[in-house]
Order: sequence, then C-alpha cells, then structure tokens
Amino acid sequence: MEQLYRMGIRILFFCGGETFLWQDSGKTLRDLVIEAKGMGFLIVNVVTNGTFPLDLPEADLILLSLDGDRRRHNIIRGDTFDLIMYNISRAAADNICFYMAINQINKGAVHEVCRLAKETPNVRAVSFNFHTPYPDTKELALTKEEKAKCCQTIAAEMKAGAPVFNLKSAFPYLIGNSFPTPCRQCVVMENGKLSVCGRCIEVPGLCESCGYFFVAEYTLLFSGKLPVLFDMLFTYLRYI
Repeated sequence: MEQLYRMGIRILFFCGGETFLWQDSGKTLRDLVIEAKGMGFLIVNVVTNGTFPLDLPEADLILLSLDGDRRRHNIIRGDTFDLIMYNISRAAADNICFYMAINQINKGAVHEVCRLAKETPNVRAVSFNFHTPYPDTKELALTKEEKAKCCQTIAAEMKAGAPVFNLKSAFPYLIGNSFPTPCRQCVVMENGKLSVCGRCIEVPGLCESCGYFFVAEYTLLFSGKLPVLFDMLFTYLRYI
C-alpha cells in the first residue's frame, strides 16, 4: 500500500482469492481498509464472493460477485445464493455493490440482478462486466451481437431507475472492443509483483477480448473522451 500510494494511486481495491479470509497476527481485512483510509487513499473498495459476514462499514464499496438469479448464480458459483443474500441482510452498512460478469449462462439474468440491486436493503448499486475469455473459458464469451443486446438491456434498466454503477457512454466501445488496452492507469500488486492493468496482460491476445467495463471506462477517460468524463463524475458522485 505504501508503494502504491507513493506511485500516486488513490483508488485502492482489495481482491482475492477471498478477501475476507485474510488475517495476519490478529489483523483482518477491516484493519487493512482502515489503514488504507488513514494513509490517504480516497476510495477503498473490497471484492468478495459474499459468503462471509459483511461487517465492513469502513469500505467505500463492497463489490460482491452475484452472477444472476438463484438458479444461474448457483450454476456458476455453487450453492451460495441464499447464503449471500442472508449475509447482505445482516451487513453493517449499505455499501454493497453487486458485481456481475455476464456470460453465456447468465446473459438472460441482467434484469433480475438489476431488480435485486434496486430492491435489496444494504445494496447500493450493481456493476457489470462481460466475461473475459481466459484460457479454457472461451465458450462462455458473448458475441458482439449478444453484448449489444445486453447493453441495450442495461441502458433500459438505467432509464427505469436501476442503480447501475457503469458508464453508458462506454457501451459502444465495449460492444466492439474498440477501447484502448491495456489500462495503464490500473496496476495490480500480487505477492510483491507489480503488473500493469492485471495478470491477464500476460495472456497473448486476451487484451483484444477484454470484457472489464472499468478498463474501457478509464482508458476512454484518459483518452480525452468528454462524455465519459461527465458520465463518470455523475456516477461516482451518486454511488460512492
């Protein structure tokens, strides 16, 4: 964290494995978040699978992997949907954001997840990604036409009041994978190794099929796309 802060990083994500499993000498994930806030990071988010108690009011957002309605989520992530919803109901704060990767299994569940984000107490928003076809998962990736249909659904949900934490202005670039990659504004620190954008940069050809919405959003922002800038300011002020 000290190295990242010295580099100028001010938005910090704790990712896993499962982040809530972390402990060291009596310290837990909560201590890390508090320490990061004290160091001066402006936004501190946590990514989790939601199967542990969500007692972390100090985090700006808890990005919780929910990959569809009960049936489709459980196909992808095992029988965890009911446990996740129970933990959400007992969460310490309303700082939870669903984090859904849209693939061939759950592409029809976008509306249901938006509805859950809108109606579930302690859930502030939902953030989407498209499946990035890592080795041996290419069959889960969406076609360009399927991405366009999903973006139309997400846009309609946004218009209807769903709390979607994504930038509509980036959708055309996501559909055609026409945004710049890698995202040089993002760095990943894992076991002391620093990577630009993420570990996936080492997989040949994967950047060209990137499905991460935030990569498109940030690279477009730093490419000078003014609609993305205004969209991001409005969205961040609303959900963080």
